[in-house]
Amino acid sequence: MLARLAASALVALGLAQAPAMAAEEQAITDFAFSFEGPFGRYDQSQLQRGLQVYTEVCAACHGLRYVSYRTLANGGGPALSEEAMRAYAAQNTVTDAETGEDRPATPTDYFPLSAIENAPDLSLMAKARAGFHGPAGLGINQILFGMGGPEHIASILTDFSGEEKEEAGVVLYENHAFPGGWMAMAPPLSDDMVTYADGTPATTDQMAQDVAAFLMWTAEPHMMARKQAGIVAVLFLAMLCVLLYFTNKKLWAPHKRDKHTA
Repeated sequence: MLARLAASALVALGLAQAPAMAAEEQAITDFAFSFEGPFGRYDQSQLQRGLQVYTEVCAACHGLRYVSYRTLANGGGPALSEEAMRAYAAQNTVTDAETGEDRPATPTDYFPLSAIENAPDLSLMAKARAGFHGPAGLGINQILFGMGGPEHIASILTDFSGEEKEEAGVVLYENHAFPGGWMAMAPPLSDDMVTYADGTPATTDQMAQDVAAFLMWTAEPHMMARKQAGIVAVLFLAMLCVLLYFTNKKLWAPHKRDKHTA
């Protein structure tokens, strides 16, 4: 168990090193997430499944220090019921700032910090990673496909080839999505590792996409509100352009008639 926890910490360290490497060294898969595009929306069922994968697989090593338990009940996120959210929080313990004693977490508390030293916090990981890069750093692929943070995470979790080697006493595992192609973490996911309440088959690919989507929500929980505000702003600007066009025509119409008369 300790070896697996240490391995999970090492994968996160690998994630942290990814942007420093050339894009061509990584095989990032372009997954079709529901929240992509200007009209995309989070899939609440997927976010709930991702929360389950995080809880049962990832939480042993990685924290979500910027996410409070009460946000799990928000309509734009996993949308747990108030009772389910409180029950989930109570399953975790936090250290009371006043008494210094451990107590069950409440909705206003935040997810705990990483359980292993140097294991990165995953709260903002999906926004901190760029899976797609355009030529010469122009970001063309990012315009077409998005930043690719969730794709980066899902690809890291699924692109193990099964090959192993040992270097300096450390076992390395081949991963085509990882810079350099080798990482010091065993595959963290395997088929049927969790049992989804909604009956979705818990394949490795499905779990990887679900937890990547959940981490995208933790990194940008207000994405839906931002998109709605953007659409309203675009519509308002379009209407304003139409009004300005007709106003301009009316203001200049007399001058144009005078010009033609002369």
